[in-house]
Amino acid sequence: MIKVEHLSKRYGALTVLKDVNAEIRKGEVVSIIGPSGTGKSTFLRCLNLLDSPTSGSIVIDGVDILAPGADVPAVRQKMNMVFQSFNLFAHLSVLENLTLGPIKLRGLTAAKAGEKAMELLRLVGLAEKANSFPEELSGGQKQRVAIARCLAMEPEIILFDEPTSALDPTMVSEVLSVIRRLAKDGMTMAIVTHEMDFARDVSNRVFYMDEGVIYEEGPPEQLFGDPRRPRTRAFINRIRSYQCHIASRDFDFYAMNGEIEAFCEKQFIPRKGRDDLLALVEEVVQLHAPQLASAALELSIDYSEKTGSLQLLVKSAGEARNLLEGSQEEEDIGLLLIRNLCEATEYGYVDGNNRLAFTLRRR
Repeated sequence: MIKVEHLSKRYGALTVLKDVNAEIRKGEVVSIIGPSGTGKSTFLRCLNLLDSPTSGSIVIDGVDILAPGADVPAVRQKMNMVFQSFNLFAHLSVLENLTLGPIKLRGLTAAKAGEKAMELLRLVGLAEKANSFPEELSGGQKQRVAIARCLAMEPEIILFDEPTSALDPTMVSEVLSVIRRLAKDGMTMAIVTHEMDFARDVSNRVFYMDEGVIYEEGPPEQLFGDPRRPRTRAFINRIRSYQCHIASRDFDFYAMNGEIEAFCEKQFIPRKGRDDLLALVEEVVQLHAPQLASAALELSIDYSEKTGSLQLLVKSAGEARNLLEGSQEEEDIGLLLIRNLCEATEYGYVDGNNRLAFTLRRR
C-alpha cells in the first residue's frame, strides 16, 4: 500500500530524515515510536505531502506521488491524516465538520453526507453531539470527531500523528478504543505514538525511529520483548545511563563517586542500591588497577526505569582476560564481595576488548 525508498528531508542545514526505507502493506497497522525530535511526525507529513521531501520516492497504492504529473489530490483522498491538535473548524458544528469534505470534494448531497456522518458519529460514540460545536467538547471527544471526519472521506489509509498527546490521561483510552476498532476492521494505518502498551497491542509491526532513520523494525512481540539494537533496548526499557572514562590510577575517583551518587539520586534509586553500586564500582576498578597503566577503562552504569534493574558494564582493551575467573581458593575478598553484590555476571571478548557486565541484586 505504501512503499518509501531513500526518503530524506532537510530544512536548510538541518537534516530531519535521512535515507528512510519502509513498506506498509494493505490492512497492516504500523506504529512508529522513538524519542522526540527524531523525525516521526515529519515522516508522516512527507507521506501526505504536507511537507515536501528533499529526495527519494513515495509510492501509494502503485502511484509515485513525487513523480511529475502525479494526481496528488486523488491520492490524498485515499490517505487521510488525524493530527494531535484536532484541527476542527471552530465555527462549524460537529455534523458540519463531518459533511463539509464529502460535499465539497466527493460530490455527495447534503442528505447523503449527513446520513453517513451520523453513522460515523455513532461508530465513535458521539451521535448525541452532532449539533454541538468543538468548544463544547472535551479533548477526547474532539479527537474522536476528528477521526470520524477522517473516515467520512472513506480513506484506504489513515495516518495518526500522536493522536493522544494533547489529551488528559483520562481521555486517552476512549480515543485508543476507536483506533483499535478500526484496526480490527482492517484499516491500513500508520500511527506515531508514545503509548507503548497500545503500540504493542494494536500493531502488526513497529518502527523504532532514531536520528532520522528507521533504526529497527519488527513485530511488536520481538521489538518490545527482545529488541536487537542498543538504542532500541535503551528506549523500550527506558534506560538511563552514566558513563565514565578512567585513563590512569591517578584518576579523580572521589569526583566519580559524587557523579554516581547524583545519577542515583536523579533516578530515585534507593540508598541501599546506591551503596551496593558504589561498592561494586570500587571493587571492579581495583581488579583492573594493574592494567590501567596500559589500557583505559570504560565504565557504563545503566538503570532501567521499566524493570528497576541496575547494571554495570566495563570495557578495557588488550588481550583476553576474565578477571573473575579462578578457583575458589584463589578468590580474594574483593571477588567474593562482587559475587555477593551481583545476581549475574557475564564476560565476553569482542573486537580486542574485554567486556564485563554486572547485574546488581535487588534487595
